[in-house]
Amino acid sequence: MADVFFTWVSAFRIVFSLLFLVATASVLLSLPIEKMKGFLFWVKEDLGQWGPFVLALSYIPLTILVVPASILTLGGGYLFGLSVGFMADSIGATLGATAAFILGRTIGKSYLISKLRNYPKFQAVANAIEISSFKMVFLLRLVPLLPFSLLNYLLSVTPVNLSVYVLASWLGMTPSIFGLAYIGTTIKDLSDVTHGWNEIYTIHQQFC
Repeated sequence: MADVFFTWVSAFRIVFSLLFLVATASVLLSLPIEKMKGFLFWVKEDLGQWGPFVLALSYIPLTILVVPASILTLGGGYLFGLSVGFMADSIGATLGATAAFILGRTIGKSYLISKLRNYPKFQAVANAIEISSFKMVFLLRLVPLLPFSLLNYLLSVTPVNLSVYVLASWLGMTPSIFGLAYIGTTIKDLSDVTHGWNEIYTIHQQFC
């Protein structure tokens, strides 16, 4: 009886967490560009030492919903400088990748496998990962042949171990994150950071 209770408690926590993440992402996606600027300034000006922490957490809902988070990466460099911005971006991207991986391996596993099992290239990747997990995940992150967010879900249904996935992903993403954070430090106006958000916002509005 106790096992059943704890199973239901765990399920409730998962559902609640997913609803929270979806709600957060919906709020972020509903923000027009001017309010997205306001969000980034709020993170910097009003949150103080918690700003980098909140910026990092913002990666999770966007990554789960396959929304490009590069605006956050640029924003990290712009708002906090290279060292702090890079750390917040690196942690955030890794958290987002891990959250999407866990979601794909648990709740979304059956759906993903049904969509991917007929693709020879996916089978080739899965076989290669089974032979050399760390190396393959690292290279796929270092040379992004697939979009960052989609790759999280593809890798979730391969044999790679979670700890190997997290470490290899973090190391493989580090150069591109560092590069974007550095570019963020060179930006003079926040409009340049949020330049691509108008397109994302327009596409989102068409489906709402």
